[in-house]
Amino acid sequence: MTAAPFSRPAVGRAVGATYVAFIGSGLGFGSWAARIPQVVDQLDLSPRDLGLVLLAIAAGSVLALPLAGWVIARIGTRRLVTAMAVLLAVALAGAGVSSVIGVLPLVVSLFLLGTANGAWDVGMNVQGAVVEQHLGRTIMSRFHAGFSVGTVAGALITSLMVWLGVGVAAHLVGIALLVGVAVPLGVRAFLPEGDVGPSSEDGDAGRPAPSVFDAWREPRTLLIGLFVLAFAFAEGSANDWIAVAVLEGYGAPDVVGPLTFAVFLTAMTVGRWFGPGLLDRFGRVPVIRTMASVALVGLGLFILAPSVELAVVGAFLWGGGISLGFPLGMSAAADDPERAPARVSVVASIGYVAFLGGPPLLGLLGEDAGVLRALSVVAVLLALALLVSGAVRPLQPAQERRATTA
Repeated sequence: MTAAPFSRPAVGRAVGATYVAFIGSGLGFGSWAARIPQVVDQLDLSPRDLGLVLLAIAAGSVLALPLAGWVIARIGTRRLVTAMAVLLAVALAGAGVSSVIGVLPLVVSLFLLGTANGAWDVGMNVQGAVVEQHLGRTIMSRFHAGFSVGTVAGALITSLMVWLGVGVAAHLVGIALLVGVAVPLGVRAFLPEGDVGPSSEDGDAGRPAPSVFDAWREPRTLLIGLFVLAFAFAEGSANDWIAVAVLEGYGAPDVVGPLTFAVFLTAMTVGRWFGPGLLDRFGRVPVIRTMASVALVGLGLFILAPSVELAVVGAFLWGGGISLGFPLGMSAAADDPERAPARVSVVASIGYVAFLGGPPLLGLLGEDAGVLRALSVVAVLLALALLVSGAVRPLQPAQERRATTA
Protein backbone atom coordinates (compact mmCIF):
# COMPACT_ATOMS: atom_id res chain seq x y z
CA MET A 1 0.00 0.00 0.00
CA THR A 2 3.01 2.29 0.40
CA ALA A 3 5.76 3.35 -1.95
CA ALA A 4 8.64 2.85 0.42
CA PRO A 5 8.64 0.14 3.13
CA PHE A 6 9.39 0.79 6.77
CA SER A 7 10.05 -1.89 9.35
CA ARG A 8 7.19 -2.77 11.65
CA PRO A 9 9.02 -1.32 14.70
CA ALA A 10 9.60 1.96 12.84
CA VAL A 11 5.92 2.25 11.99
CA GLY A 12 5.03 1.33 15.59
CA ARG A 13 7.29 4.08 16.89
CA ALA A 14 5.67 6.52 14.47
CA VAL A 15 2.24 5.55 15.80
CA GLY A 16 3.42 6.32 19.33
CA ALA A 17 4.97 9.61 18.23
CA THR A 18 1.74 10.65 16.53
CA TYR A 19 -0.19 9.93 19.71
CA VAL A 20 2.27 12.15 21.60
CA ALA A 21 1.60 15.00 19.15
CA PHE A 22 -2.18 14.68 19.46
CA ILE A 23 -2.19 14.25 23.26
CA GLY A 24 0.22 17.15 23.75
CA SER A 25 -1.88 19.43 21.56
CA GLY A 26 -5.04 18.47 23.46
CA LEU A 27 -3.40 18.98 26.85
CA GLY A 28 -2.19 22.45 25.98
CA PHE A 29 -5.41 23.64 24.39
CA GLY A 30 -7.69 21.92 26.91
CA SER A 31 -5.83 23.49 29.83
CA TRP A 32 -6.34 26.94 28.36
CA ALA A 33 -10.01 26.31 27.46
CA ALA A 34 -10.91 25.02 30.93
CA ARG A 35 -9.33 28.10 32.53
CA ILE A 36 -11.39 30.58 30.49
CA PRO A 37 -14.02 31.18 33.24
CA GLN A 38 -11.30 32.21 35.72
CA VAL A 39 -9.63 34.46 33.15
CA VAL A 40 -13.02 36.06 32.47
CA ASP A 41 -13.46 36.78 36.21
CA GLN A 42 -9.94 38.07 36.75
CA LEU A 43 -10.06 40.46 33.78
CA ASP A 44 -13.79 41.24 34.15
CA LEU A 45 -14.65 40.32 30.55
CA SER A 46 -18.19 40.34 29.17
CA PRO A 47 -19.24 37.66 26.63
CA ARG A 48 -18.63 40.22 23.88
CA ASP A 49 -15.20 41.08 25.27
CA LEU A 50 -14.30 37.40 25.52
CA GLY A 51 -15.45 36.81 21.96
CA LEU A 52 -13.20 39.60 20.71
CA VAL A 53 -10.24 38.34 22.76
CA LEU A 54 -10.69 34.82 21.38
CA LEU A 55 -10.55 36.22 17.85
CA ALA A 56 -6.80 36.59 18.46
CA ILE A 57 -6.52 32.78 18.40
CA ALA A 58 -8.43 32.66 15.13
CA ALA A 59 -6.24 35.40 13.63
CA GLY A 60 -3.08 33.47 14.47
CA SER A 61 -4.51 30.32 12.93
CA VAL A 62 -5.61 32.12 9.77
CA LEU A 63 -2.00 33.25 9.36
CA ALA A 64 -0.53 29.79 9.98
CA LEU A 65 -2.96 27.45 8.24
CA PRO A 66 -2.44 28.47 4.58
CA LEU A 67 1.34 28.27 5.07
CA ALA A 68 1.45 24.95 6.93
CA GLY A 69 1.28 22.69 3.87
CA TRP A 70 4.00 24.70 2.13
CA VAL A 71 6.21 24.50 5.25
CA ILE A 72 5.64 20.75 5.57
CA ALA A 73 6.80 20.26 1.97
CA ARG A 74 10.12 21.92 2.90
CA ILE A 75 10.93 20.88 6.47
CA GLY A 76 8.56 17.98 7.17
CA THR A 77 5.99 17.41 9.89
CA ARG A 78 8.52 16.49 12.60
CA ARG A 79 10.33 19.81 12.50
CA LEU A 80 7.10 21.76 12.13
CA VAL A 81 5.41 20.11 15.13
CA THR A 82 8.59 20.49 17.21
CA ALA A 83 8.81 24.21 16.50
CA MET A 84 5.11 24.77 17.12
CA ALA A 85 5.21 22.87 20.43
CA VAL A 86 7.86 25.28 21.68
CA LEU A 87 5.91 28.29 20.41
CA LEU A 88 2.70 27.02 22.02
CA ALA A 89 4.52 26.58 25.34
CA VAL A 90 5.66 30.20 25.21
CA ALA A 91 2.15 31.36 24.30
CA LEU A 92 0.45 29.27 27.01
CA ALA A 93 2.79 30.60 29.68
CA GLY A 94 2.16 34.11 28.37
CA ALA A 95 -1.61 33.61 28.56
CA GLY A 96 -1.31 32.47 32.16
CA VAL A 97 0.77 35.45 33.21
CA SER A 98 -1.46 37.81 31.23
CA SER A 99 -4.45 36.82 33.35
CA VAL A 100 -2.97 38.95 36.13
CA ILE A 101 -1.44 41.64 33.91
CA GLY A 102 -4.10 42.71 31.43
CA VAL A 103 -6.01 42.16 28.22
CA LEU A 104 -3.42 43.37 25.70
CA PRO A 105 -0.69 40.84 26.60
CA LEU A 106 -3.41 38.17 26.68
CA VAL A 107 -4.39 39.03 23.10
CA VAL A 108 -0.75 38.77 21.97
CA SER A 109 -0.32 35.44 23.76
CA LEU A 110 -3.51 34.03 22.24
CA PHE A 111 -2.44 35.15 18.77
CA LEU A 112 0.76 33.10 19.21
CA LEU A 113 -1.29 30.24 20.64
CA GLY A 114 -3.48 30.24 17.54
CA THR A 115 -0.46 30.37 15.23
CA ALA A 116 1.16 27.40 16.97
CA ASN A 117 -2.04 25.37 17.23
CA GLY A 118 -3.01 25.94 13.60
CA ALA A 119 0.27 24.81 12.10
CA TRP A 120 0.61 22.00 14.66
CA ASP A 121 -2.87 20.69 13.81
CA VAL A 122 -2.11 20.46 10.09
CA GLY A 123 1.26 18.84 10.76
CA MET A 124 -0.03 16.13 13.06
CA ASN A 125 -3.00 15.32 10.81
CA VAL A 126 -0.73 14.97 7.78
CA GLN A 127 1.54 12.68 9.81
CA GLY A 128 -1.53 10.76 10.99
CA ALA A 129 -2.54 10.19 7.37
CA VAL A 130 0.98 9.01 6.52
CA VAL A 131 1.00 6.53 9.39
CA GLU A 132 -2.51 5.32 8.58
CA GLN A 133 -1.48 4.55 5.00
CA HIS A 134 1.62 2.66 6.12
CA LEU A 135 -0.44 0.64 8.60
CA GLY A 136 -3.06 -0.15 5.95
CA ARG A 137 -5.98 0.22 8.37
CA THR A 138 -8.13 2.93 9.91
CA ILE A 139 -6.60 4.57 12.96
CA MET A 140 -7.12 8.31 12.45
CA SER A 141 -10.04 8.57 14.88
CA ARG A 142 -7.89 6.99 17.60
CA PHE A 143 -5.25 9.65 17.06
CA HIS A 144 -8.01 12.20 17.59
CA ALA A 145 -9.04 10.24 20.67
CA GLY A 146 -5.51 11.00 21.84
CA PHE A 147 -6.27 14.70 21.40
CA SER A 148 -9.42 14.18 23.46
CA VAL A 149 -7.43 12.34 26.14
CA GLY A 150 -5.18 15.37 26.32
CA THR A 151 -8.10 17.77 26.62
CA VAL A 152 -9.80 15.58 29.26
CA ALA A 153 -6.55 15.56 31.22
CA GLY A 154 -6.34 19.33 30.84
CA ALA A 155 -9.91 19.80 32.09
CA LEU A 156 -9.48 17.42 35.04
CA ILE A 157 -6.16 18.96 36.04
CA THR A 158 -7.81 22.37 35.84
CA SER A 159 -10.65 21.20 38.09
CA LEU A 160 -8.07 20.01 40.60
CA MET A 161 -6.16 23.29 40.37
CA VAL A 162 -9.37 25.28 40.93
CA TRP A 163 -10.27 23.12 43.91
CA LEU A 164 -6.77 23.55 45.39
CA GLY A 165 -6.84 27.28 44.74
CA VAL A 166 -3.84 27.25 42.37
CA GLY A 167 -3.74 30.43 40.28
CA VAL A 168 -4.16 30.54 36.51
CA ALA A 169 -0.60 31.76 35.92
CA ALA A 170 1.14 29.04 37.93
CA HIS A 171 -1.04 26.32 36.42
CA LEU A 172 -0.58 27.31 32.77
CA VAL A 173 3.16 27.92 33.13
CA GLY A 174 3.51 24.38 34.50
CA ILE A 175 1.55 22.90 31.58
CA ALA A 176 3.63 24.96 29.16
CA LEU A 177 6.87 23.49 30.50
CA LEU A 178 5.49 19.96 30.18
CA VAL A 179 4.30 20.42 26.59
CA GLY A 180 7.41 22.33 25.49
CA VAL A 181 9.71 19.52 26.62
CA ALA A 182 7.71 16.31 26.12
CA VAL A 183 6.36 16.88 22.61
CA PRO A 184 9.67 17.74 20.84
CA LEU A 185 11.21 14.63 22.41
CA GLY A 186 8.20 12.47 21.57
CA VAL A 187 7.81 13.27 17.86
CA ARG A 188 11.33 12.33 16.80
CA ALA A 189 10.00 9.02 15.40
CA PHE A 190 7.72 10.65 12.78
CA LEU A 191 7.84 9.06 9.31
CA PRO A 192 8.87 11.10 6.24
CA GLU A 193 5.82 12.33 4.36
CA GLY A 194 7.25 11.77 0.89
CA ASP A 195 7.22 8.00 1.29
CA VAL A 196 3.47 7.63 0.98
CA GLY A 197 2.61 6.65 -2.55
CA PRO A 198 -0.28 5.21 -4.57
CA SER A 199 -1.35 1.63 -4.51
CA SER A 200 0.20 -0.31 -7.35
CA GLU A 201 -3.19 -1.93 -7.93
CA ASP A 202 -4.95 1.14 -9.29
CA GLY A 203 -2.77 1.55 -12.34
CA ASP A 204 -2.07 5.20 -11.59
CA ALA A 205 1.49 4.96 -10.32
CA GLY A 206 3.63 7.81 -11.48
CA ARG A 207 0.89 10.46 -11.33
CA PRO A 208 2.32 13.80 -10.22
CA ALA A 209 1.24 14.59 -6.67
CA PRO A 210 -0.77 17.81 -6.53
CA SER A 211 0.34 20.85 -4.61
CA VAL A 212 -1.76 22.19 -1.75
CA PHE A 213 -3.00 24.90 -4.11
CA ASP A 214 -4.25 22.27 -6.60
CA ALA A 215 -6.15 20.50 -3.83
CA TRP A 216 -8.03 23.72 -3.03
CA ARG A 217 -9.74 23.42 -6.45
CA GLU A 218 -11.04 19.84 -6.03
CA PRO A 219 -14.84 19.73 -5.47
CA ARG A 220 -14.82 16.61 -3.28
CA THR A 221 -12.01 17.95 -1.12
CA LEU A 222 -13.92 21.19 -0.57
CA LEU A 223 -17.12 19.31 0.32
CA ILE A 224 -15.18 17.27 2.88
CA GLY A 225 -13.80 20.56 4.16
CA LEU A 226 -17.35 21.88 4.60
CA PHE A 227 -18.30 18.67 6.41
CA VAL A 228 -15.31 19.02 8.75
CA LEU A 229 -16.04 22.73 9.25
CA ALA A 230 -19.39 21.91 10.88
CA PHE A 231 -17.95 19.33 13.27
CA ALA A 232 -14.93 21.48 14.09
CA PHE A 233 -17.24 24.40 14.87
CA ALA A 234 -19.26 22.15 17.19
CA GLU A 235 -16.13 20.95 18.96
CA GLY A 236 -14.47 24.36 19.19
CA SER A 237 -17.66 25.95 20.51
CA ALA A 238 -17.79 23.40 23.31
CA ASN A 239 -14.12 23.90 24.13
CA ASP A 240 -14.50 27.65 24.52
CA TRP A 241 -18.06 28.01 25.81
CA ILE A 242 -19.40 24.89 27.50
CA ALA A 243 -17.90 25.71 30.91
CA VAL A 244 -19.03 29.34 30.66
CA ALA A 245 -22.52 28.36 29.42
CA VAL A 246 -23.22 25.94 32.25
CA LEU A 247 -22.21 28.54 34.84
CA GLU A 248 -24.04 31.44 33.22
CA GLY A 249 -27.12 29.57 32.02
CA TYR A 250 -27.70 27.28 35.01
CA GLY A 251 -26.04 29.16 37.88
CA ALA A 252 -23.92 26.12 38.76
CA PRO A 253 -20.94 26.30 41.18
CA ASP A 254 -17.56 27.14 39.62
CA VAL A 255 -16.24 23.58 39.77
CA VAL A 256 -19.19 22.29 37.67
CA GLY A 257 -18.01 24.23 34.59
CA PRO A 258 -14.74 22.34 33.99
CA LEU A 259 -16.36 19.07 35.11
CA THR A 260 -19.10 19.44 32.47
CA PHE A 261 -16.36 20.14 29.94
CA ALA A 262 -14.62 16.96 31.09
CA VAL A 263 -17.86 14.98 30.58
CA PHE A 264 -18.13 16.32 27.03
CA LEU A 265 -14.50 15.44 26.31
CA THR A 266 -14.81 11.97 27.84
CA ALA A 267 -17.73 11.22 25.50
CA MET A 268 -15.62 12.39 22.55
CA THR A 269 -12.74 10.18 23.63
CA VAL A 270 -14.94 7.09 23.94
CA GLY A 271 -16.52 7.75 20.55
CA ARG A 272 -13.18 8.21 18.84
CA TRP A 273 -11.61 5.15 20.41
CA PHE A 274 -14.44 2.74 19.53
CA GLY A 275 -15.43 4.49 16.29
CA PRO A 276 -13.22 2.45 13.92
CA GLY A 277 -15.17 -0.72 14.75
CA LEU A 278 -18.48 0.99 13.91
CA LEU A 279 -17.08 2.44 10.69
CA ASP A 280 -15.71 -0.91 9.54
CA ARG A 281 -18.99 -2.69 10.28
CA PHE A 282 -21.60 -0.21 9.08
CA GLY A 283 -19.74 2.20 6.78
CA ARG A 284 -18.80 5.84 7.02
CA VAL A 285 -21.99 7.56 5.88
CA PRO A 286 -24.60 5.64 7.97
CA VAL A 287 -22.46 5.93 11.11
CA ILE A 288 -21.76 9.64 10.80
CA ARG A 289 -25.40 10.46 10.01
CA THR A 290 -26.55 8.59 13.10
CA MET A 291 -23.95 10.21 15.31
CA ALA A 292 -24.67 13.71 14.00
CA SER A 293 -28.33 13.15 14.87
CA VAL A 294 -27.32 12.13 18.41
CA ALA A 295 -25.26 15.32 18.66
CA LEU A 296 -28.25 17.41 17.63
CA VAL A 297 -30.37 15.81 20.36
CA GLY A 298 -27.64 16.38 22.94
CA LEU A 299 -27.12 19.98 21.92
CA GLY A 300 -30.86 20.66 22.19
CA LEU A 301 -30.91 19.11 25.66
CA PHE A 302 -27.90 21.15 26.76
CA ILE A 303 -29.55 24.39 25.63
CA LEU A 304 -33.11 23.71 26.85
CA ALA A 305 -32.68 21.42 29.88
CA PRO A 306 -34.67 22.37 33.00
CA SER A 307 -31.78 21.39 35.29
CA VAL A 308 -28.01 21.34 35.27
CA GLU A 309 -28.01 17.55 35.63
CA LEU A 310 -29.85 17.11 32.33
CA ALA A 311 -27.59 19.71 30.72
CA VAL A 312 -24.62 17.52 31.64
CA VAL A 313 -26.36 14.56 29.94
CA GLY A 314 -26.81 16.77 26.90
CA ALA A 315 -23.11 17.63 26.94
CA PHE A 316 -22.31 13.90 26.95
CA LEU A 317 -24.52 13.23 23.91
CA TRP A 318 -23.14 16.32 22.15
CA GLY A 319 -19.56 15.15 22.66
CA GLY A 320 -20.18 11.56 21.67
CA GLY A 321 -22.23 12.53 18.62
CA ILE A 322 -19.58 14.76 17.07
CA SER A 323 -16.62 12.58 18.02
CA LEU A 324 -15.97 11.02 14.60
CA GLY A 325 -16.65 14.05 12.39
CA PHE A 326 -13.21 15.63 12.27
CA PRO A 327 -11.12 12.41 12.09
CA LEU A 328 -13.48 10.88 9.52
CA GLY A 329 -12.98 13.94 7.34
CA MET A 330 -9.21 13.50 7.64
CA SER A 331 -9.44 9.84 6.61
CA ALA A 332 -11.72 10.70 3.67
CA ALA A 333 -9.26 13.34 2.50
CA ALA A 334 -6.50 10.71 2.68
CA ASP A 335 -8.31 8.01 0.65
CA ASP A 336 -5.70 8.35 -2.11
CA PRO A 337 -2.36 7.98 -0.27
CA GLU A 338 -0.35 9.86 -2.91
CA ARG A 339 -2.56 12.92 -2.58
CA ALA A 340 -3.12 12.64 1.17
CA PRO A 341 -0.68 15.34 2.37
CA ALA A 342 -2.12 18.08 0.14
CA ARG A 343 -5.77 17.15 0.73
CA VAL A 344 -5.42 16.61 4.47
CA SER A 345 -3.71 19.99 4.70
CA VAL A 346 -6.66 21.68 2.94
CA VAL A 347 -9.35 19.93 4.98
CA ALA A 348 -7.50 20.49 8.26
CA SER A 349 -7.09 24.15 7.38
CA ILE A 350 -10.81 24.61 6.75
CA GLY A 351 -11.70 22.72 9.91
CA TYR A 352 -9.27 24.56 12.10
CA VAL A 353 -10.52 27.98 10.98
CA ALA A 354 -14.00 26.91 12.15
CA PHE A 355 -12.59 25.33 15.31
CA LEU A 356 -11.05 28.61 16.40
CA GLY A 357 -12.85 31.29 14.40
CA GLY A 358 -16.44 30.21 15.10
CA PRO A 359 -16.46 30.31 18.93
CA PRO A 360 -15.52 34.02 19.12
CA LEU A 361 -18.48 34.79 16.88
CA LEU A 362 -20.69 32.93 19.35
CA GLY A 363 -19.43 35.33 22.00
CA LEU A 364 -20.73 38.26 19.98
CA LEU A 365 -24.13 36.55 19.63
CA GLY A 366 -24.10 35.61 23.30
CA GLU A 367 -23.80 39.24 24.33
CA ASP A 368 -27.47 39.79 23.42
CA ALA A 369 -29.04 36.33 23.28
CA GLY A 370 -27.05 34.63 26.04
CA VAL A 371 -24.40 31.96 25.53
CA LEU A 372 -26.85 29.04 25.71
CA ARG A 373 -29.11 30.41 22.99
CA ALA A 374 -26.13 31.37 20.82
CA LEU A 375 -25.13 27.70 20.73
CA SER A 376 -28.16 27.09 18.47
CA VAL A 377 -25.90 28.10 15.57
CA VAL A 378 -23.99 24.85 16.11
CA ALA A 379 -27.18 22.88 15.41
CA VAL A 380 -27.63 24.65 12.07
CA LEU A 381 -24.12 23.68 10.96
CA LEU A 382 -24.55 20.06 12.07
CA ALA A 383 -27.69 19.89 9.94
CA LEU A 384 -25.60 21.15 7.02
CA ALA A 385 -23.03 18.43 7.68
CA LEU A 386 -25.80 15.84 7.38
CA LEU A 387 -26.63 17.18 3.92
CA VAL A 388 -23.06 16.87 2.59
CA SER A 389 -22.07 13.72 4.50
CA GLY A 390 -22.06 11.65 1.28
CA ALA A 391 -18.76 13.30 0.37
CA VAL A 392 -16.89 11.18 2.94
CA ARG A 393 -17.88 7.92 1.22
CA PRO A 394 -14.67 5.96 0.33
CA LEU A 395 -13.45 6.42 -3.23
CA GLN A 396 -12.77 3.68 -5.72
CA PRO A 397 -9.78 4.22 -8.07
CA ALA A 398 -11.97 5.27 -11.02
CA GLN A 399 -13.87 7.70 -8.82
CA GLU A 400 -10.57 9.06 -7.55
CA ARG A 401 -9.43 9.86 -11.08
CA ARG A 402 -12.71 11.67 -11.80
CA ALA A 403 -12.45 13.63 -8.56
CA THR A 404 -8.91 14.66 -9.42
CA THR A 405 -9.79 15.91 -12.88
CA ALA A 406 -13.10 17.57 -11.92
